[in-house]
Amino acid sequence: MKTIGNLLWFVFGGFISGFLWLAAGLLCCITVVGIPLGRQCFKFASLSFWPFRKEVVYGGGAPSTLANVIWILVCGLWMAVFNLIVGFLWCCTVIGIPFGKQFFKIAKLALTPFGAKII
Repeated sequence: MKTIGNLLWFVFGGFISGFLWLAAGLLCCITVVGIPLGRQCFKFASLSFWPFRKEVVYGGGAPSTLANVIWILVCGLWMAVFNLIVGFLWCCTVIGIPFGKQFFKIAKLALTPFGAKII
């Protein structure tokens, strides 16, 4: 069932979302200062392509917490709000609930990507 979910996700926007995250990560990695942001964009890309068989494990410590606070202030809050809105829209129908849950997973990662691992 998760394979079907991943295929539907990929066809109905996962490819575009993942490709845009890859492009953003490459643009961020042009400068040395942007490399940590680029690495986080690559996390989002891997989750955006095939989210149904992936889990996000949070951890890190003080450096990750500091980086997450800066991330939230710069762009994380807006990304999380967008994914929450789209997730709620998907959950309006029974068929869309699994897709809504994936958007909620991406929204949580959008708030605190530093220190998180996708397995």
